[in-house]
Amino acid sequence: MKYRNAVLFVVLAAAWGSAFTAIRAGLEFFPPVLFAALRYDLAGVIMLGYAVYATDRWRPRDRSEWLVVAVGGVFLIAAYHAFLFVGEQGTTSAAAAVVVSLSPVLTTGFARALLPDERLTTLGLLGLAIGFVGVVVLTDPDPDNLATTRTVSLGLVFLATLSFAFGSVLTRRIEDDLPIETMEAWSMCLGALLMHGLSLRLGERLASAEWTAEGMIALGYLSLVASAAGFLIYFDLLDRLGPIEINLVSYAAPFAAAVTGVVFLAETPTAATAAGFALICCGFALIKREAIQEELQSVRGRGVSGD
Repeated sequence: MKYRNAVLFVVLAAAWGSAFTAIRAGLEFFPPVLFAALRYDLAGVIMLGYAVYATDRWRPRDRSEWLVVAVGGVFLIAAYHAFLFVGEQGTTSAAAAVVVSLSPVLTTGFARALLPDERLTTLGLLGLAIGFVGVVVLTDPDPDNLATTRTVSLGLVFLATLSFAFGSVLTRRIEDDLPIETMEAWSMCLGALLMHGLSLRLGERLASAEWTAEGMIALGYLSLVASAAGFLIYFDLLDRLGPIEINLVSYAAPFAAAVTGVVFLAETPTAATAAGFALICCGFALIKREAIQEELQSVRGRGVSGD
């Protein structure tokens, strides 16, 4: 299929962007951390089954492989989703998606600080600063009252994004041969277990969940479409497009979040949301300017060879 990668990219952006709307909708019926844990109970089992089917290494074997699973479970799944689900209680789907779109910028910043072969140039530092300014513009804090519900909620979403970016870099520091599908599957299972423990610690109870049709649709969508199917598409595109192009999903997802938020939840994106997103995109472009330029040259080369 000629446009296969483009179609899958759009599908992935739509699935991951609309996930923010599904989270917001489901929070009406489930306690936040428990909701996140239930999402990955199902998604983790599905991904583990896929790892058994698709790889020859369906479980970790040595200390380094279990360590990378632990990092993934703690930072990429548990911390990221606990902060995100709690934070989304007080903000819109689009605003949360825009803050999360800062992840590639933060990942590059952490990589420059923690990986010995990475360096951040002056323009890269400027891009990182612009990205942070974008979050401040999006949050639009009131200096006289920084503890508003929206500001605190977006702050929690920002902590979620920090957790994901930090965990992504830590996994790169660990030398292991574990297939990414297997790492993701076990990280999901571990993350779900950790979130169940945190949920109990916070006093959340399964009995307080409302098992309505709307709640079950939101949970099923997040588990089956956004998590299981979404990650399978991600792995496929990662092999075909590479990490630079696939990172652009983070910048397409907020559009899907905004549209689905308007359609299903009657949310209204603000001018601050749009301005913050534009600044974060500018920051990403500055930080990744060389990689983007190389990727564009590669795309042009493929286009010429295909004529």
